[in-house]
Amino acid sequence: MKKYKITEESILCFARHLERLEYAQSSVDKYVRDLRAFRRWIGNRPVEKEDFVGWKAYLLNGGYRPETVNTMLSSSNKFFRFMGWDGYRMKYLRIQRKLFRGKEKELTKAEYIRLIETAREKDRERLALLMETICATGIRVSEVRYITIAALREGRADVALKGKVRTILIPGKLRRKLYKYAQKQKIVSGEIFLTRNGTGLSRRQIWAEMKSLCQEAGVAPSKVFPHNLRHLFARTFYRACRDVAKLADVLGHSSMETTRIYLLSTGVEHARQLERLGLIS
Repeated sequence: MKKYKITEESILCFARHLERLEYAQSSVDKYVRDLRAFRRWIGNRPVEKEDFVGWKAYLLNGGYRPETVNTMLSSSNKFFRFMGWDGYRMKYLRIQRKLFRGKEKELTKAEYIRLIETAREKDRERLALLMETICATGIRVSEVRYITIAALREGRADVALKGKVRTILIPGKLRRKLYKYAQKQKIVSGEIFLTRNGTGLSRRQIWAEMKSLCQEAGVAPSKVFPHNLRHLFARTFYRACRDVAKLADVLGHSSMETTRIYLLSTGVEHARQLERLGLIS
């Protein structure tokens, strides 16, 4: 059987392939990190199928969560397919589907409102509007760049990522607030959310700005990050329509299983549901 080696050149070639498919840069970076980690573990020898079990055991013994291990295995499998390495595929860990998430990670609507109010009290209108935009539309942080003056005029933004195009509707109240902000900032075209130098905001910058509100807003830092606003949108949207398929379309998920993860209740809510069953005398 033909022997294959993972090289830095092949990893970078794979990364360029993902970029051509319009993967978010953060996703590309994650694939590259995972592959480089596997390559360091393998060393300079060819990849053997027997290594797959050893790699999984190494990651688990290293303290990686099973979910994280599976994402790293997925990176390798996608790379193998790209390289055309027939028969090379790592089997994923079998993980029981979670029924609820930890309360320490779930951002509530009240906490979200406190973050918005704190941002405005600190005269950080751009940050307040940015959080409102993500939470009111359900967009990914990598899709913020699609919120433009043209999108405000149309009341919608067409987002093209990973070879797919979906339409995001912008609520009227949010449009009016963003127009007012753009006029004040003298933004007449292009993206709404810009740095002082006129460039788009990076994921890292958005993350850091949100974290800076935690203490004054009285919200645990573990709950404050851009993607959690998307989760809050998903839970709120689902409570209003009770339609998982429609929510999956709005979020741009290709699998409803991914959407269901967004809808997990907290352990506290799960315990209340058990209490309401009335099965204890």
